[in-house]
Amino acid sequence: MEHFSIVQALCRAAMADASPAIRKQIERLRDALAKDGEAKQSAGLASILTSTDRTKELSPSRIERSKAQTPGEALTRNTPVPVDRETAAALADIIFPSDIQSAAPLFDATVTGAVETIIEEWENFDALAEIDIRPSKTCLIYGAPGTGKTRLALWMARQLDLPVVLVKLDGLVSSFLGTTARNIGNLFTFVNRYRCVLLLDEFDAIAKVRDDPQEVGEIKRVVNALLQNLDVRRDIGFTIGITNHEKLLDPAVWRRFEVQLEIPKPDFGMRQAIAAHFMPPIKAPDVHLRLLAWFTEGSTGAEIESLVRTYKKATTVRDEDKRGLLDTLRQFATLNAGRVQSDRRALLFDEPANLFRAMRDDPVLGFSLTDIGEVAGKDKSTVSRQLGRTPKSGENEVVNG
Repeated sequence: MEHFSIVQALCRAAMADASPAIRKQIERLRDALAKDGEAKQSAGLASILTSTDRTKELSPSRIERSKAQTPGEALTRNTPVPVDRETAAALADIIFPSDIQSAAPLFDATVTGAVETIIEEWENFDALAEIDIRPSKTCLIYGAPGTGKTRLALWMARQLDLPVVLVKLDGLVSSFLGTTARNIGNLFTFVNRYRCVLLLDEFDAIAKVRDDPQEVGEIKRVVNALLQNLDVRRDIGFTIGITNHEKLLDPAVWRRFEVQLEIPKPDFGMRQAIAAHFMPPIKAPDVHLRLLAWFTEGSTGAEIESLVRTYKKATTVRDEDKRGLLDTLRQFATLNAGRVQSDRRALLFDEPANLFRAMRDDPVLGFSLTDIGEVAGKDKSTVSRQLGRTPKSGENEVVNG
């Protein structure tokens, strides 16, 4: 192979922190070279793979050292999951790190920094132990639906290289009301035996205020059982609770979580970044991304992803059927009225001059006449006439009056 020395150097650099996918491709290249009679070059790649394995054996990662400090047995894909005695229904799903997306979820700098702190604590387990401090082992993640809470929890588990025992508590309650407390006990017995992340999704379904007069005595007993089991697990593994309705949680539940992480709805900059993240393979102009971010004020990441899908569909149909950006936004607002702020929706269906004026005058969007013309499919002069003024020669900047 020509320039094999460069290929070899690239493989060596890639293997320094290789994902399973990268390693697989290098193994394929090694085998292909051997098949083509390039024995020396194939052996060179084999040497890189073997050397990397030995290095990892001699120098375990900080996460591996942290896992060694975590008591419990290793979960495997053959480990039986606890079930309800009456129905034989599984009480949890097991998700392994290799089944979780490797890409980090998109959040603002504050949330990202907070999550990195949790991961760093686990990576430095030994150093903290020397000063008699342990990493945070309980985390409550709360915020509006669609803000990425569950995805974040799964990604954290992947970073810790621990399998997830995922429990949706609303299903547990609605299906097994008479035996919920017993099932909770069985679940905690299971997760306390193995090294894992316990993920309690839809946490508010069980952890409601105990003195709520609308709740039956069974639920009160269930909450007490849950609190007792959380106390027992506190020093055993990593537990994450997720809720969309934090106000429903019993105050005693809040005290069980060392970290209480709120996931806010994304601001303008993050909405633009989220739209750009979901846009490939379509290449959207920056002015389009800015308008999508402006249009989705108050939206969650999931709602922005939905709008981007609509945008991508509109840009890939037959040329004569292609919708302009504003028409695409109107279509989305019509089909998703509850997901779009009323003032943004009203502007879309208002007179063009009022919409153009709002885009021009908004200090965050900061559209010029040229920008407005691009998203509206009009030239700058037409936009200016609809705004009731004539643009100055060469005007491309934001017009303020």
